[in-house]
Amino acid sequence: MRMPRIKESHDACYHIVSRIVDRRMLLDSKEKERLRQVIHAVAGFAGTPVLTFALLDNHFHILLHVPQRRDVSDEEWLERLGFLYTPSEVARLAEALQQCRTAGQTEQAEALKAEYTYRMYDLSEFMKTLKQRFTQSYNHRHGRKGTLWEERFKSLLLQGRGGRALATVAAYIDLNAVRAGIVNDPKDYRFCGYGEAVAGNTAARAGLCEVLSTFGVSLAWEQAAGQYRQFLYQAGQVHQGPDGVPSRRPGFDAKAVATVLEAGGELPLPELLRCRIRYFSDGVILGSQVYVEDVFERYRSRFSALRKTGARPTRGGLPELFTVRRLRTQVITVPASG
Repeated sequence: MRMPRIKESHDACYHIVSRIVDRRMLLDSKEKERLRQVIHAVAGFAGTPVLTFALLDNHFHILLHVPQRRDVSDEEWLERLGFLYTPSEVARLAEALQQCRTAGQTEQAEALKAEYTYRMYDLSEFMKTLKQRFTQSYNHRHGRKGTLWEERFKSLLLQGRGGRALATVAAYIDLNAVRAGIVNDPKDYRFCGYGEAVAGNTAARAGLCEVLSTFGVSLAWEQAAGQYRQFLYQAGQVHQGPDGVPSRRPGFDAKAVATVLEAGGELPLPELLRCRIRYFSDGVILGSQVYVEDVFERYRSRFSALRKTGARPTRGGLPELFTVRRLRTQVITVPASG
């Protein structure tokens, strides 16, 4: 049964996942770089900051902040257009807008702006614009036609300030390349938010600072960098290497993890985040029990009348996190070693 997409009308954060059609491995380094540029361009146009992201060979993850919709001034409108449209097109629209303003045609001016602003501050329009833009570009370069993406993207509504959901999912996203066996350290993967931040990207650093601000403390990157890295690796935890010597780099033994999961046990968070966790893509809503129940009640009509409560506890060791969906199969799986 397909669960309803929960999309807030006010300020909210979402984990978005979209996959290449037939899960084909079409995103090499050049295509990932182009996709990265399109993601940031669409985010700039839409006014939706990317908090972190990860691009893999056949899918991508984005942690997106969608602020509450607001009016956009003429100056900001033209600036936003510049992220997606050519200078000549922006100049044409600026001239058309100015003509309306000069003639006192306020309704016509606002109607012109609305042809573009309806795509701003909206999760679905962000994804529609992103996927269409990249598909057109990819198809043109590779001489292909048709859709590039699986039909429906997945989105998970996340509790922001006051909970652990946002930071936990951010770390999960930034560890994608580690789970895939591409790198041992996420800072070495250029196609994720943490890798971009370590490399000096200002927007990426701002995104991770916003992630950490959900704990109630605003930090500059100089302070946030160390805290986020500790959260990624849970630095104080010691792991044994194959020779029995404690390792400085957190990791896991796949067989040992599988044994724990099969026995119904819980894993420490650092090891759990190196597994694939369906709650983070299929859970619909993720946060504290109070948060999930609140969202469930506000969207009660979208769920079965037989449901009495919304919050379902997660399994496997996720601290204090609940979803609206009780997943029963392959909740947590150990990725194949790379």
